[in-house]
Amino acid sequence: MKKRIRFIINPISGGIKKAKVPQMIEEHLNHDLFDYDIAITQYKQHAKSIALESAQEGIDIVCAVGGDGSVHEVGTALAGTKCHLAIIPTGSGNGLARHLKIPLKTPQAIQNINQLNSIRMDTGLANDKPFLGVGGYGFDAFIAKRFDEYHIRGFWGYTQLVYEEYFSYKPPKMKIILPNETIKGNFLLCSIANSSEFGNGFCISPKSNVIDGQMELVLLSKFSWWRTMGVIGRFFFKKIEGSRYIRIIPFQKARIILDVPLAHYDGEPFEVRKEINIEIIPNNLSVLCGKGYLEFANLKLKTEDYVY
Repeated sequence: MKKRIRFIINPISGGIKKAKVPQMIEEHLNHDLFDYDIAITQYKQHAKSIALESAQEGIDIVCAVGGDGSVHEVGTALAGTKCHLAIIPTGSGNGLARHLKIPLKTPQAIQNINQLNSIRMDTGLANDKPFLGVGGYGFDAFIAKRFDEYHIRGFWGYTQLVYEEYFSYKPPKMKIILPNETIKGNFLLCSIANSSEFGNGFCISPKSNVIDGQMELVLLSKFSWWRTMGVIGRFFFKKIEGSRYIRIIPFQKARIILDVPLAHYDGEPFEVRKEINIEIIPNNLSVLCGKGYLEFANLKLKTEDYVY
């Protein structure tokens, strides 16, 4: 029996139109395995409502065709259901797709779906906000909010915005309460990482793994301006654990008290309460990953274990 897959396409993610994607799906999807249809988003949160309806309808796989925002909408809607998330990354960052080693080129990403490499991944919960990959409460949250309103989209728009804002940004005061310690300070970054990277190769937490039942708290203290390139380079080269400005703490539950109630989850900005209770929800979302991620996570590929 063929499986039913629905592709939800964000037509403007990453500042690039997606007119050719339906043709690529027709050409590269295995039609012996799947019956498919396509939905096009019209507005923010539309992908989430389509995904919720798809799960209720009994669709086997819902594929987010877009960037981190689209993946966030679809994935959080599918969490806790039997419906699988698939990803065709077409955004400017593609953080979770990169972590899951999903091909970044559209034809190969479609072909990857044909392999049915399935895992059950953890998700995060911050008060009432579910998320998949990375959340944050510092400069990253500030930039996410500014980028949401910015006139230039895509990678270069994001880069320009970081350059414009970084040197005038003042790290906010916050308090982090963990089971075994309490941390107070002003942090440039206070990130909660279920997966390893923001996107574009910026690796916020190299050892984070979406199937290990925990997250990592990543704290980056302010540093002298002339150290900027060196510190940033550590993130891109996955060498952050050697820096005296960075601390990484594994956790399952935490509470964060903020002076500035601003957050991002999977790159999407949110205004939040000043007190955030965070926890990991193990094995909460079925997702199709790249074969390379299965090897990375030391899992044995068993397509017969694929559960609908």
